[in-house]
Amino acid sequence: MSDLPARVTIKEEGPREGFQIERGAIPTADKIALVDALSDTGLDYIQVTSFVNPQKVPGMADAEAVVAGMTLRPGVRYAGLWLNQQGLLRAIATGRLYLEGKLTLYASDAFLKRNQNRTREQQLAAQPELLRMYQSHGIAVRTGFVTAAFGCNFEGDIAPSRVVELVAEMRQIAREAGEDLSLIGLGDTMAWANPESIRRVVGMVRDANPDVELSLHLHDTRGLGLANAYAGLQMGVTHFDAAVAGLGGCPFAAHAGAAGNICTEDFVLMCEEMGIETGVDLEALAECARLAERIVGHPLPGKVKTGGSLKAMRRTLSAS
Repeated sequence: MSDLPARVTIKEEGPREGFQIERGAIPTADKIALVDALSDTGLDYIQVTSFVNPQKVPGMADAEAVVAGMTLRPGVRYAGLWLNQQGLLRAIATGRLYLEGKLTLYASDAFLKRNQNRTREQQLAAQPELLRMYQSHGIAVRTGFVTAAFGCNFEGDIAPSRVVELVAEMRQIAREAGEDLSLIGLGDTMAWANPESIRRVVGMVRDANPDVELSLHLHDTRGLGLANAYAGLQMGVTHFDAAVAGLGGCPFAAHAGAAGNICTEDFVLMCEEMGIETGVDLEALAECARLAERIVGHPLPGKVKTGGSLKAMRRTLSAS
């Protein structure tokens, strides 16, 4: 498939993905300020925090305070991340978050053990229990996610057939509980993907599941993030996770360098220049990226916050 989509949907994950890996403590007020600023850019989904063990991820210890302090804007879904039932209950208790049921399996057993201290069998067994908990709280389960779908820093390359098998397992678990997954996320958690492997894995998963939409969660650790996103666009993928300014990275992935998601404003620029609608105000988003950089106190990898948008440059040239 080579026709590009007319529009994409972006899940902004910078406040969660970014602040979990910073070495120093980020003031809660600064986290709230970034969320509030992102709310005014046209983004309609912002992952604001994660409800995880603060002893393992100290940067997320103020999850409830961030959620309580942010200003809710109409039309914006504010989401959180959790890895288990305890985290889900904390998210529910805030009463302020968009809650979506999601099943998650790992293509890498080694990373699963490192990230959640579980075996493959334990993670698989936990999904029906989590699904029942979603249902007991009236939360629809429509999404499945495969972590480390393209490769792993601990196991190496991942066979695409393994990813297809995991998607089938998740869909079967959902069906047995009377649910049906309509969106499957593929995570390049440790940045092993390249454009060809994106096409290969997306193609195989789609061939086996023609009735679901696909999303990509891409990291830019090795500089291939936007190239991989473009390959996804060529395959017709319309759902992408991204992080403002390129914030972030997984604290359990053994990365030596920058490990954030694809940069939201850089991805928006690429889409705009190719005629793909995002619904995002790029200049407002670039200002958010500059805010994020001030908050963390060190350079972040995003380019548009420094180079500016071509749309703005065209306006300047036409006015001169």
